[in-house]
Parts: sequence; structure tokens; C-alpha cells
Amino acid sequence: MWNVEFGMWNSEIITHYAFRITHCISVAAMLTFVGSLWIDKLYRTSTELTFPEKISERSKFRKPLLFVALTILIFKLLPTPAPEIFYLVAAIFLLTLMTFTDFEQYMLFDAMTLPLAILGAIKIFHLGLNVWDFAAASVIGGGIFLLLALVTGGALGGGDVKLIAALGLWLGCEKLLSVVLIGTIAGGISALLMILAKKKDRSSYFAYGPYFTLAAIYFLLT
Repeated sequence: MWNVEFGMWNSEIITHYAFRITHCISVAAMLTFVGSLWIDKLYRTSTELTFPEKISERSKFRKPLLFVALTILIFKLLPTPAPEIFYLVAAIFLLTLMTFTDFEQYMLFDAMTLPLAILGAIKIFHLGLNVWDFAAASVIGGGIFLLLALVTGGALGGGDVKLIAALGLWLGCEKLLSVVLIGTIAGGISALLMILAKKKDRSSYFAYGPYFTLAAIYFLLT
């Protein structure tokens, strides 16, 4: 009897996880298709790409990597109750796409940053969160990065400024500070390694956006 009950219980667990995995794969496949088409469209219409002649070369692994990343991230989010899970899936989808565009072309598109900010604001009011904490994070974080962009003469791009302001609406002051610190340190180490490997020099532009987006995804998952 015990063996039969254990077998049934084990079967239920296997079925449960199989359903979750299948669901994640289906959603991730759809988002990968839509997201990759969206990125390609933005590339075709943009006149500010850093590597316009290398679009195919720099994006050749995008679809499989995007699919695997979204499958894992969505699987991590599944225990999250509605409606919060819908906001988080949307935010992580946008942040993942931004990670790819900044790695591929050193570009953070307003077409992705603006929806991220709007969804963050809607989420705050819908879920009854602390408006002042998130608003302060957005204004102060964005303001500091704007000042840094002006002082450094463009070492930080306008896309980074807008990204930090948008992330403030999702993370609040404490988590945004952590994202900035982690992203800055990780980006600095990466830049140093590329200089030492002579792939770039001190005058080269370094994309810090991916380190901020990846750090933000981590904190949205925790």
C-alpha cells in the first residue's frame, strides 16, 4: 500500500513539473519569436547602431540564448501569484531584450525603456506599493546618472540614464543602489579585462547597460 501511495505521489510531482516546464517552454518560445522580431525591426529603423555592418554576425546566437534565458527565468517566476507574475514576466522580458541589444549594438532603445517605466508605475499603484520610495529611486537615480553623463562627457549614454530611472520604479531606493553598485563594479572589471586583453583601449566605449539589466533581473527574482 505504501509503495502504491508513494508511486502515485511521485507521479503527481512528475506531472506537475512536466506541466510547468512545458508551459515555460511554450511561453519562452513565443516571447523569443516576438522579441527577436522586435529587435530586428528596431535595428532596421535605427540610424545610431554602433555596428550596423555586423548585425548578423553579432546576433547569430541571439535566438537560442534568448530562448534558454527566458525559459529559465519564467520557470523561476512560476510560483509568483497573480497579478504580480504578469508584471514581472513583462519586466524581465524587456530587460532581457535590452541586455541583448546593448551587448550586440551598445544600444538601449526608448521603445523598450518607456514601456518598462510605464509598467513599473502601473504596478506601484495596482499593488499598493510605497509610491514615495519608488518615485524617489527613479528621480534621484536618474538624476545622478544624468549628472554623471554630463560630467563624463558621454561615458554614460542617455540610454543608461533612462534605464536607471525606469529601474527605480521597479526596485525602490535600496535595491536600485545595489543594482548600480553591482553593475558598475561588474562593468568596470569587464572593461579592465578587455583593455588588458587589448580588445579595447581607454578611449573605447563600454556598454554598462547589460550589467545593470542583469543585476536588476536578479533582484526582481529575489
